[in-house]
Amino acid sequence: MKILISVKFRLTESRMSCAAPKAPAGEEKKTSWPEVVGKSIEESKEIILKDMPNADIDVLPAGSAMTLDFRTNRVRIIVDTVA
Repeated sequence: MKILISVKFRLTESRMSCAAPKAPAGEEKKTSWPEVVGKSIEESKEIILKDMPNADIDVLPAGSAMTLDFRTNRVRIIVDTVA
């Protein structure tokens, strides 16, 4: 059984290209989903996709290597495997 331990979407001004999507005026783009911690991967994906329909979701085991390339639509779900 996989238990979700962390979800992060990083978007910093210094790394944003001029083509990066902007949130509508008065709205902040969501960058983390603490409400999905402890939920299944499928439940978490469903919640994230409601907030960010164009998200490219990567599911990775805790402690695994991650690419360093920057993509404005990537959300990483980090899971811990529980026996």
